[in-house]
Amino acid sequence: MKDHRSDAAIEKIIRASVEITDVPDPELNSQLKAALYQHEAVLQKQPATRALPLWYMPMICNLAAFSLLAVLALMIIENVYLSYFAAGICLYIGAAGILLTIVGVKRANIKEEITIRMKKRGVLA
Repeated sequence: MKDHRSDAAIEKIIRASVEITDVPDPELNSQLKAALYQHEAVLQKQPATRALPLWYMPMICNLAAFSLLAVLALMIIENVYLSYFAAGICLYIGAAGILLTIVGVKRANIKEEITIRMKKRGVLA
């Protein structure tokens, strides 16, 4: 068998072809770095958690419950005036629940306290 390691000419050609002579332009390199740093800064400015506010849930549950009670009162109570009276009271309580929730959120500032925070998945999270 012939030993190909001693062939210096082939080795020289291989080394010449493997050498990296194409160097990027310094201006292009700096532009790419600047774009990369800007993109990274934008990603880091985004909050790492998602916030799901739940301050409106008691209001929705109250309104749904008393609306169903109003419909039930209209269907079950045979006396027309009494059924309208009961349904009106139920709708009034539902509207009062909306008003109380809005006032409570404004006065007590509970939006931040009644919030579920979830970690984001993804890059730089």
